[in-house]
Amino acid sequence: MQLSTRQQAILTLLREQGGVLASGDLTDHFDVSVQTIRKDLNDLSDMGLVKRVHGGITLPVQTHNLSFANRCVINLRAKQRIAERVVAQLPEGCSLFLGIGTTPQQVAEAMLNHPGATVITNNLNAALALCRNSRISTYLCGGRLRPSDQDLMGEDATAYLRRFQVNFGIFGIGGLSADGALLDFSPEESHISQAILENCEQRFLVADASKYLRSAPVKTGHLNDIDRLFVDQLPAPFEDLCLRHDIDVVVCAEAAL
Repeated sequence: MQLSTRQQAILTLLREQGGVLASGDLTDHFDVSVQTIRKDLNDLSDMGLVKRVHGGITLPVQTHNLSFANRCVINLRAKQRIAERVVAQLPEGCSLFLGIGTTPQQVAEAMLNHPGATVITNNLNAALALCRNSRISTYLCGGRLRPSDQDLMGEDATAYLRRFQVNFGIFGIGGLSADGALLDFSPEESHISQAILENCEQRFLVADASKYLRSAPVKTGHLNDIDRLFVDQLPAPFEDLCLRHDIDVVVCAEAAL
């Protein structure tokens, strides 16, 4: 299901307040009834985006990612805006990695009219999208198929990526900690992202703002390891974090009407 504008705003406010919010504060902030806020929080909880606690909500502690179906629709327009900005910076004839996840998948979708590139990926949906552009040469690695995530993993996949040296590495993350750690949900995911980071000239992290303060158990790297961050919005603490580490940020905000 798609998030409403208010539900998106609740998640942003939750991160700005350090991961804890009282229900009463939300009813006052949005000037709506307790019942309306309760429905919003129940929906967010059902999708795994918040944890209901007595009197309010917190960010959930997660050891497993959300379902692929949920990830495909959550913040979809934000991911599409990010993808459009990334593709606008990819010159003709470049080479690139596309990592796992739904935001890199949207980058592939946005390359439908790209004048030509070489792409190496373990992302099945990205590879299928790239097939629609005959000017793009796509290399799909082998490995263990994860049906729940629609990608390829394992030692074979990681070794295949390490055979290349490309211009751009475009990847997502499971979560981003308050101190800038890049987090993933499994060692296999982390190994794929590390192979991308180590074998490209420019490292592009694509992450909608929901990844900020989202927990995941495996540390892949740090914001300092990337060259550019593409994000849909920057809650104040997230912005401060990027400023402290001198991160080149491209904010892909919704265009004003």
